[in-house]
Amino acid sequence: MAEPGSIAEKVKQQADIVRIVGDYVRLKKAGQNFMGLCPFHPEKTPSFAVHPVKQFYHCFGCGVGGDVFQFVMEIDKLTFPEALRAVADKIGMPLPERRPRTPEEAKATQLRTLLVELHEHAVRFFAQQLLQTKEGALARAYLNDRGLTDEVMRTFELGYAPGTGDALLRKLREIGYKNEVLQASGLVNRDDRGAFYDRFRRRVVFPIANERGKVVAFGGRALGEDMPKYLNSPETPIYSKSRILYNLHRAKEALRRQDYAVLVEGYLDCIAVHTAGVGNVVATCGTSLTDLQVQLLGRSTRNLVVSFDPDAAGAAATERSLNLVLEQGFQVRVLTLEPGTDPDSFVRRQGAEAYREKLKDSLRYIDYLLLRVRGLYDLKTQEGKVAALNHLLPYLARVPNRIQRAEWVKPVADGLGIDDALLLQELKRAVVGRVEKLTVSERLQRPAAKIAERRLLKIFLDHEEFRPDLAKELADSGAHRGTSTERIFEACLSALASGGPLEVSALAEGLEEAERKLLFEVALESGAPGTLEEARSCLAALEAKQWEQQLRGLNRRIEEASRQGNAPEKGRLLREKQELTQRWQEFRRLHHKDTLTP
Repeated sequence: MAEPGSIAEKVKQQADIVRIVGDYVRLKKAGQNFMGLCPFHPEKTPSFAVHPVKQFYHCFGCGVGGDVFQFVMEIDKLTFPEALRAVADKIGMPLPERRPRTPEEAKATQLRTLLVELHEHAVRFFAQQLLQTKEGALARAYLNDRGLTDEVMRTFELGYAPGTGDALLRKLREIGYKNEVLQASGLVNRDDRGAFYDRFRRRVVFPIANERGKVVAFGGRALGEDMPKYLNSPETPIYSKSRILYNLHRAKEALRRQDYAVLVEGYLDCIAVHTAGVGNVVATCGTSLTDLQVQLLGRSTRNLVVSFDPDAAGAAATERSLNLVLEQGFQVRVLTLEPGTDPDSFVRRQGAEAYREKLKDSLRYIDYLLLRVRGLYDLKTQEGKVAALNHLLPYLARVPNRIQRAEWVKPVADGLGIDDALLLQELKRAVVGRVEKLTVSERLQRPAAKIAERRLLKIFLDHEEFRPDLAKELADSGAHRGTSTERIFEACLSALASGGPLEVSALAEGLEEAERKLLFEVALESGAPGTLEEARSCLAALEAKQWEQQLRGLNRRIEEASRQGNAPEKGRLLREKQELTQRWQEFRRLHHKDTLTP
């Protein structure tokens, strides 16, 4: 593409491919080359090489390669002439005006240039309206109430669109822009009678810049009761909302330095978190995250903390985002806030330091999802467990790394009380089939009751003479909770508490089909009569299982605190484990259990 003696060749000779690529990819010196994670395909181990002497790049994973122009063309989806100009701009080398190949190309190029210039005028106009007019003072007061100083307003180039309906239109016409350009900008609308008017009226405006820092659109927040509350620029020749992340041009350096991004939903959330000292924050501009935005983010980092609102809409947006970023190989955590808050209000009420602490304590995405399903489904029932599994498996299936998927099997199985081998089987099926909803096998839905559960239930049903004592010990210990027979025992305890007889047919009426089947099977079993001592032995076996599960859960939390470097939390958990272990050992001594501590 760069022929000897051409302008392109001269630009290429002066351009440093390591610096140009380094604007998009985190590179590290490795021998003669620089290595990084390929921006063109998901990977965890760097296979993307840049040769500083021969000035080319190559990915050993997906096979892409070329010179500096090819890289910019691929990464920014540009034509060669556009890539040539982009590289020249990066190195500060002026280019002679290129003759367009066709009249259509000339017109499109001229329009894009005019639109970028027009948006620069609009930025200055809106800022002047905010900072220097009486009407803008109301908007300034609103922003001050939201914790934004005048300095922050200037940093983010915030502005105000007056309510007259044609103030910007008149200004742009005064500068000399024609109706065709005004309408193409998306800043001016046209009504049914053909009259032009400002798109943004009586709104605080937020300039939206592309990755190179050029303002290409605006977002507007209504003052008062005007609807919609938020209004964005439409798609234009220079703006595609699916390809832009708000604040990315400011955050790029912090992203590469800290190697993770914080993703929020709105402009004010982003500004609040940025001013809280978290420079690596970007926003989706209030729209759903897209594949193209994830790819854009992946040029700088593959680590992400999602910090959306904790309400139902925010939780749904978080889960949609997880689907996209997990599939592209990101390591993801979720920052959870208290109900009724968002990143903006949290920073204003509790301060920057409190938010940064929340950021340190963000949850692994799987722990966040487990927390979600515990609130959405009744995990005491097998149906609830199956529904929770169906909720989780599609996310796990999107993780491209097989080893990572396998690592989540045990925590999920423990969290849902489902057998590991069966969960892994369903997980593998989800990965292969790429399905959103699984038809889970009957065996997984109805795991067989353990021998101790069945025997305890049989004795409970058959021996009225010591049933009251056994019922009290069962209720006090809660040993039946989390077992396949939990609801059956609860029905038995309720019947006894009401003073009625313990009739199998009556118990069955309030149970699910599988539980009714189990109840009838146990009631009809034959065998030697049970004793209170045998029943207590079964009860102790169920309690022992609960102790083991608690200790395993603590061990996982200790490992997580250690991975996060959270020494205070690790110390607290170790003390909790020590206390729990002492109680566990006392339990074993009292029950003469020869059981190994987990």
